[in-house]
Amino acid sequence: MRVAVYGAGAIGSLLGARLAAAGHDLLLVGSPAHVAAIREHGLRIEGPGAGLWRMPAVEKSPRPLAVDAVLLTVKGYDVEPAALALATNLVGSVPVLLPQNGLGIEERFARGVARARPPSSPIPVRAVNTLPATVVAPGVVRQAGRGEVRLPSPTSVSAEAAQWVILFHDLLADAGLPVTYVPDLDRALWTKAVVNGAINPVTAVHGVLNGALARAPYREISERLLAEGTAAGRAGGHGLDSGQITAEFEHTVRATAENRSSMLQDLDRGRRTEIGTISVVLWETGRSHAIAMPVTEEYIARIRAREPPAAQPS
Repeated sequence: MRVAVYGAGAIGSLLGARLAAAGHDLLLVGSPAHVAAIREHGLRIEGPGAGLWRMPAVEKSPRPLAVDAVLLTVKGYDVEPAALALATNLVGSVPVLLPQNGLGIEERFARGVARARPPSSPIPVRAVNTLPATVVAPGVVRQAGRGEVRLPSPTSVSAEAAQWVILFHDLLADAGLPVTYVPDLDRALWTKAVVNGAINPVTAVHGVLNGALARAPYREISERLLAEGTAAGRAGGHGLDSGQITAEFEHTVRATAENRSSMLQDLDRGRRTEIGTISVVLWETGRSHAIAMPVTEEYIARIRAREPPAAQPS
């Protein structure tokens, strides 16, 4: 299958390497330094399934872009311009996987597609990704723990959407990636957002690995963030279960103990973070239902203070 990975950073490169190893025809679209390194030396994956893969890599997608599927792995705040580029460049109706952290991703994708003149018809398939990955250096990515990709159960979506969900399930499974179906994707997305809201800002502000959140003083901070995010999600009607969220948090901290969260990586590199699609959405939901979220508000402010001056609210 011909697959484009648009936004080949840590997660996109990891997924691309696994798909290439399974014999699929890959095209990576990424940053200049990452692309240059892959062209010269190949894409090196460290950790489980380590290896070196050579595949085409470009800084901008070609026009026209004739592929069978796209993995859109840009940051949440870049989904809208990426969707515009895809809707302009893609040939025909092509399924596009959206595994971003955070909430409101489908809306950002739809806005980008609507801006294209004339647009093609990319078909969004939302997913939850828990695979931890870190860009060690240009062209080098480390898988730092265990995780999976979660897709909506085919029976929970329309018959037309189900075919694309199944396509991505089979594509990822063929590459040996852990992929599962979940009966309620909205709950899964909100559960992931609440867990991310209790991991990413804390690790980023304090400069610690995920595993540090299993012990004091970080555990107590994360527990307060979990409680605030859960309350906001419940008030918003997303059916969150506090026990399930706590269990997911504990599992993630254990499974990704050696991982540097994506938000910590962004601050380390002086880049904009995804605080806007994670904690800010949780806080805004809570505020709209009169839920007090002082710790969430504090950590949003602390992350914003450390983002580059040019970063705009996402």
